[in-house]
Amino acid sequence: MNAGYVEFSVKTQKYLNREVYHLDSYGSSHKSYDWLFKVRDDYQSYLDKESLRPLWFDRQNDEGGFKVKNEYFFDHQKKVIYAFTATSNRPFRKDTLKIKDCTFDLVTLVYYCRNLNFSGLHLNDSIPVSIAVDNGIYNLYIRYLGKEDAETKAGIIYHCIKFSAMLVEGTIFKGGEDLYVWVTDDKNHIPIRIDAKILIGSVKAYLTNTEGLCNPVESIVTP
Repeated sequence: MNAGYVEFSVKTQKYLNREVYHLDSYGSSHKSYDWLFKVRDDYQSYLDKESLRPLWFDRQNDEGGFKVKNEYFFDHQKKVIYAFTATSNRPFRKDTLKIKDCTFDLVTLVYYCRNLNFSGLHLNDSIPVSIAVDNGIYNLYIRYLGKEDAETKAGIIYHCIKFSAMLVEGTIFKGGEDLYVWVTDDKNHIPIRIDAKILIGSVKAYLTNTEGLCNPVESIVTP
């Protein structure tokens, strides 16, 4: 079933008198499937253009009626996040979270993965990552699963790099290593297909279109 869509965009703008990347991500179930499980997810991140470190993050989710609000301010000199969080079953709270050098929010982690150099990895090698979710820090990993072709719904086949990711248990995901991603085997690392197990079954996401890419797409097998 074609139950929803996700859009990712990257723009350049100013934040605290510095040039940053503004990552904007929005996901929604189609209205015809809202009766089954309504999803309205909005994520915004600012990250430094040079280091790609996150600076600010905002998350507003409505997943099956369960609502989440996260706002983070990153201070990399002090190695902390000032977190402001609330959910449907937990009132608003403020926290100061201690972080490592490579700690990401949900959106900047996606772009960190797209910038990884997979060329020196061996099959099943894992890459540790640290991620802030709600008012906690989780140590997870990404596992390299080699190279494999992937096909879009439009029948376009790409040479891809495949990896899995360990997930944090939440309102949609069960947690564990249940997310599989195929990205183009070129400089863009465009996500072509994503498979994940969720609490009510499974979900697959396929690329439909892109625009404004930094590099030419060199991984197409069949146009």
